[in-house]
Amino acid sequence: MRTKPYRPKINVITLGCSKNMVDSEVLMGQLKANDFRVSHEREKNDSEIVIINTCGFIDRAKEESINTILEYASIKNEGVIDKLYVTGCLSERYKSQLEEEIPEVDAYFGTMELPSLLHKLGANYKDELLGERFFITPQHYAYLKISEGCNRTCSFCAIPLMRGKHVSKPLEVVVAEAQTLVKRGVKEIMLIAQESTYYGLDIYKERKLAQLLMSLSSIDGLGWIRLHYAYPSKFPTDILDVISEKKNICNYLDMPLQHVSNNMLRRMKRQISKEEIEDLIETIRKKIPAIGLRTTMLVGFPGETEDDVDELISFLERMQFDRVGVFTYSHEENTSAYKMRDAIPEKIKHERAARVMAAQERISIALNQEKVGKTLKVLIDRREGNYFVGRTEYDSPEVDNEVLIDASTGSLQVGEFYMVNINGAEAFDLYATPVYS
Repeated sequence: MRTKPYRPKINVITLGCSKNMVDSEVLMGQLKANDFRVSHEREKNDSEIVIINTCGFIDRAKEESINTILEYASIKNEGVIDKLYVTGCLSERYKSQLEEEIPEVDAYFGTMELPSLLHKLGANYKDELLGERFFITPQHYAYLKISEGCNRTCSFCAIPLMRGKHVSKPLEVVVAEAQTLVKRGVKEIMLIAQESTYYGLDIYKERKLAQLLMSLSSIDGLGWIRLHYAYPSKFPTDILDVISEKKNICNYLDMPLQHVSNNMLRRMKRQISKEEIEDLIETIRKKIPAIGLRTTMLVGFPGETEDDVDELISFLERMQFDRVGVFTYSHEENTSAYKMRDAIPEKIKHERAARVMAAQERISIALNQEKVGKTLKVLIDRREGNYFVGRTEYDSPEVDNEVLIDASTGSLQVGEFYMVNINGAEAFDLYATPVYS
């Protein structure tokens, strides 16, 4: 009788965005299928191999990735772990420099080198594992990557340097993966990409996001479908009718705008004007009056003035976005903006970000208070202390509002949908009680 070869314990560390999270889940699923013992971000250092999936998007993310590599390099030097491997965006972008500066790492791999990483570990890449991932998220929701890379030329962005040109997954592959996830108990799927509205152009020669949404909405047992990272320029408005029509597609749209001053939009190479952005938002809200809109803004870009920031705040006050995230500009090598002088001090960048967020906090609390007295559907994510914590269709995990439900009001099941009455509101949280029929 043949015995299986010994497989060491592997601990995977994930840094960065939800797209990195999916990559780690796929990696861990492959390792599990090859009979490795796998954990994710295990606190106890009892694994023989550590794999760090890095982020290299902006300075703060790069610093976190490098510090994590150095931490585990030190642990390796102490003899606690045997092997250390690094993959992901930082490794893709700075592989040669990292090899020279942190030689304790046994090997570095880029974003598209999963088969090579598996081969290094003595594992085989299994093509048949469509959707068979090791969940980092709770079992009831999952991120689903519909494409890789980006063809946009935003002057501040290094993503094309790390992820390459846009490559869509075939529609039938995305649907099959979603079906597999639902069979495993997933109730909510978040569609993610570097640029989701470009979906299909490369392989079908036309945008296919509307058709993809239609196909996914017909999957039995899929309660919510949520769309992230929709680029505003050349926005495919045909998806609005689908979102409006299909009950299991959330009235939610994450559309990063980055700025609204035409001065900044031109310098950022966003391929859209403030006037076009305002027209698009009007169209979206006309088609879907109940839409929850999330956006992100970038402040401190070279050439930004106080007037530009005032214009941005005025725009937010008029547009009344449900959710806004704010980032400060990071001067990234090999982007077209790198040729510009990064003259705005970090202190000023952070002061501007704080001003923008303070304005949005006032908007958020006013919008949340309007929800008091309403009955909304929530998905329960977890129990935390004396509360069950859930989300409405207007909220994505980690980045948006949460609904806090006093656990003494009834026993709820994590991963299930409930109707609740909203009876309290803060800037970033709602309070509710269950509705029992």
